[in-house]
Amino acid sequence: MGFLYVLEGLRHPVANAFFSVITYLGDEICFMALALVVFWCVSKREGYYIFAVGFFGITVNQFLKLVCRIPRPWVMDPNFTIVESARAAADGYSFPSGHTQNIVGTLGVIGVSTHRKWVRGLCLALVLLVPFSRMYLGVHTPLDVGVSFAVALALVAALYPLFADETRFHRSFLWVVGGLILAAASFAAYVLLSAFPADIDPDNLASGIKNAYTMLGCAAGLCVCYFYDTRRLHFDTRAPFWGQALKLVLGLAILIGLRVALKAALTSLFGARELLNAPRYFLMVVFAGCVWPHTFPFFARISGKRAVKV
Repeated sequence: MGFLYVLEGLRHPVANAFFSVITYLGDEICFMALALVVFWCVSKREGYYIFAVGFFGITVNQFLKLVCRIPRPWVMDPNFTIVESARAAADGYSFPSGHTQNIVGTLGVIGVSTHRKWVRGLCLALVLLVPFSRMYLGVHTPLDVGVSFAVALALVAALYPLFADETRFHRSFLWVVGGLILAAASFAAYVLLSAFPADIDPDNLASGIKNAYTMLGCAAGLCVCYFYDTRRLHFDTRAPFWGQALKLVLGLAILIGLRVALKAALTSLFGARELLNAPRYFLMVVFAGCVWPHTFPFFARISGKRAVKV
């Protein structure tokens, strides 16, 4: 807490606004958008790499939250204040930091996969700024951020040999997906069967159950996308700049709309149940990897004589 008190004393309205924007880059929506930029517009293999690191990371993160059950800094010390704009996205247990997990895992993959120095420099800057923003805003301690940082880097390093080239990727990807399904199923069994104490935060427990089913749906969806693409679709990520931009903007808009519509439809049919996140996210992943790529030949013909990657 001592370091957080130092940062509290350094706060300024301009810095508060800056870090409130920077911290959002670690949000789930930004993780999804960055992953799809790579998957749709740059490289399918690197996209799968980001998804694998991200999904493993979410499972580990949620498991540690429920095992350790460490409260937020202002709960541990009522005299400590936070930047109020960060409170809405800082619900539940503090340890470890989900935003740090997302940004370090995602940009870690992009950083080790690119040969462009400016991209690596930008990734490094954001990998440092987003975790720092979580502490500056007062919603996480150095321990929360440090452990998430280490876990994300470990996953990037551990999975890198399996995605380093096309041959190893195709040999190992189904094993990776199998590991994702096993990890998600194990976590689901843990949250459903464990005898948690009576004072456990109910929102965190519900979030853990939701994320367990979400990861099961995502992992199954990745498996379907991989088989469909390698056996039939073989989609190409290349397109002129405006084609890439339209492909990305329209695809993300439809996917976000699908996310909302599926939740409403499944809830109206079956009620509000965490189990429904499995089919919901399965269908979202299948749309992203099997349905939307059918439109890519159209975007590849939009304006420009030469197809390029962004």
